[in-house]
Amino acid sequence: MTTSARERKPDWLRIKLTTGEPYREIKDMMRTKTLHTVCEEARCPNIYECWANRTATFMILGDICTRACRFCAVKTGLPTELDLQEPERVAEAAEQMNLRHCVVTSVARDDLQDGGASIFAATIAAVRKKLPLCSVEVLIPDFMGKKESLQIVMDAKPDILNHNIETVERLSDRVRAKAKYKRSLELLQRAKEMYPDIPTKSSIMLGVGERTEEILQAMDDLRAVDCNILTLGQYLQPSPAHLEVARYVHPDEFASLKEEGLKRGFSHVESGPFVRSSYHAHEQVKSAEARTTSVREESRV
Repeated sequence: MTTSARERKPDWLRIKLTTGEPYREIKDMMRTKTLHTVCEEARCPNIYECWANRTATFMILGDICTRACRFCAVKTGLPTELDLQEPERVAEAAEQMNLRHCVVTSVARDDLQDGGASIFAATIAAVRKKLPLCSVEVLIPDFMGKKESLQIVMDAKPDILNHNIETVERLSDRVRAKAKYKRSLELLQRAKEMYPDIPTKSSIMLGVGERTEEILQAMDDLRAVDCNILTLGQYLQPSPAHLEVARYVHPDEFASLKEEGLKRGFSHVESGPFVRSSYHAHEQVKSAEARTTSVREESRV
């Protein structure tokens, strides 16, 4: 099923708007604490649902990215912001929201020596201090392949280390800016080598011109570096200046790909048109833990 981004979206891509009191509270809190969320900056279709349920993904290191990926709505340019107090404000917001699972991501900061890794580590520590029982998931850039930067983040011991390959290998250079498919796989592999017990996670967006066999190969590549959790979602064009949608993937295909992922050994696969990397993140962790426990018990029999 091939289509153009300018054609009418299928019925299954209709979004239910929920802008009640929790949504407004979170929006006001983010502005008061001068924080950014990837929910807003990347124009995530799930913002209404997630904010209504008092969940959000914090975006640290400012709102200007040093890269210009063709799929991403985040502003690009030369960042000027480096706020050393940001980790504490993120922790305060997480505490105010009484989060059980906190997701932290960032723009790419290739202008910084460590790519912002030290701010990630400080944010993990700050959230843990405020909310000792809250799990912390970080969605990191590739740090231009710098092992030292990854080590800084891993030494802070996040509960989940997330890094997205975004698309299949053939399309990677066309879709992403500066990031490399093999470098992303290497990052996930290194994370496992540093801390084998910390689950890793990645995401693939569909509808940018990939073929089914390429999606399955990407799954195999991720499993080869022991990636534990996979998310699959539909690419939606943020503006006419961005990459056009090659096709809208039917929910049945997403369901089929979820089964393929589970067959390959992922502990959890979140797959659907509106799925994004941090969508239902807390539920993903619980599901992955339950499946891992089940597999271990079966192996003992």
